[in-house]
Amino acid sequence: MYKIVLAFRYFLKRRITHFAVLAVALCVFIVVVVMTVMTGLVGDFKQKNHDFVGDCVVGTESLVGFAYYEEFVNILEEQKDFVEGVSPVIKSYALINRKGSERNEGLEIMGIEPLRHSRVTGFGKTLNYHKGDVSKTFEPAYDPNLLGCVLGVDVGRRLGNVMSPVRDADGEYFYESSPTPAGYSISCFPLTSRGALSKAGAGLVSTKTFYYSDTSRSGLARVDFSLVYLPFEWAQRLCGMDGSVKRASAVHIKFKPNVKLQAGCEKVASLWQKFKQRKAGERQAYLLDTVTVQNWKDYRRSSIAPMEKEQTVMAVMFAFVGITTVFIVLVVFYMIISHKSKDIGILKSIGVSNAGIMELFSGFAFLVGLLGSCVGLLGGWVFLLKINRIEDWLFEHFRFQLWDRTIFAIGDIPNQVNLKVLGVIVLSAIVACLVGALLPSLQAASSTPVDTLQVNQL
Repeated sequence: MYKIVLAFRYFLKRRITHFAVLAVALCVFIVVVVMTVMTGLVGDFKQKNHDFVGDCVVGTESLVGFAYYEEFVNILEEQKDFVEGVSPVIKSYALINRKGSERNEGLEIMGIEPLRHSRVTGFGKTLNYHKGDVSKTFEPAYDPNLLGCVLGVDVGRRLGNVMSPVRDADGEYFYESSPTPAGYSISCFPLTSRGALSKAGAGLVSTKTFYYSDTSRSGLARVDFSLVYLPFEWAQRLCGMDGSVKRASAVHIKFKPNVKLQAGCEKVASLWQKFKQRKAGERQAYLLDTVTVQNWKDYRRSSIAPMEKEQTVMAVMFAFVGITTVFIVLVVFYMIISHKSKDIGILKSIGVSNAGIMELFSGFAFLVGLLGSCVGLLGGWVFLLKINRIEDWLFEHFRFQLWDRTIFAIGDIPNQVNLKVLGVIVLSAIVACLVGALLPSLQAASSTPVDTLQVNQL
């Protein structure tokens, strides 16, 4: 009982203890706010990448693509037990010129079948004008007979289209009531299955004019700034993949809701290996050697890895903040114990063991860590609830934004608290306090009544 009573008395009577509590609270507050925002940004970025590609991708980095994809698509569509949707895709690069402009830009093109691709990915939700009827994605509203294309939301400005959506300081895009008539000349170098140019002389390049039909906003800055969607068959023609044996760049797959990602990818990989073996004797079987089966995380690893690395670096930095807290608690407890030598001597003289002294000051440290964590958590939670209002106020009065929304693809600052993260932070704060109090507690436990109760020490 004396351990609890003395721990609370030291906690309430010693003002320097309040300094330790404030230090722990400040540390917890900073870690909660920054890690919540960082975790939210990384999680949102991962979700956007997941929506962009689906669950699994069977594809190749080669610009010539791979053959016999249609047969494999049919095999996948027969797997009703774990496959929900399949979408073949053409990926390549092209020179794009807006009609009436002398400006040419090298951009990425993606050939898709809108309905199929929307069942596998979040493509349909990214559209502005055709969100309610994805089947008419490539039909310009001003003339449905024209062949349409979908531009990434920031591609228009890159091509010199002054009528492209404008993004305000809050990150919101403002669109015209209907697509602005505009034609784009898209030129590709068609390749044979061996990677050679399929055309010679003046007709080296395949060129086709497409008309602006819609805008896609994926939330991925690189995609929205550099990608143009085309009808699948026309992209196939432009890239030279429409020969006697048709080719595609990738097949995107979505699994049933109850299928785990790893298990689904393993099944697809098994199906691919069997398919590859069956096609071993075919004329273009060599193209299948470059094909890989990847889940969405691995497929988008080059984009996701930098964000995850930043999150890891941030966690390491805050680990050093925790070490600073350890030293603050150590100094505070050393000062308290040095002024309580008389109390320690009396306790030991009446038979309190070394372990009892250790437990007393460990309980004291636990109280400091617990209260500091609670204060820091409460402050962090309140701050996160109001963080977007605070940023709006700062922007309104001082034109300050944490992230410039005209540059970064960020809407509101993430403020959803993760209970697991909070639990780790609180536990870490309490452990830091216990570690900081360890050496002073050992010093107190190792003292003897003879030394601490000498007249010249009282």
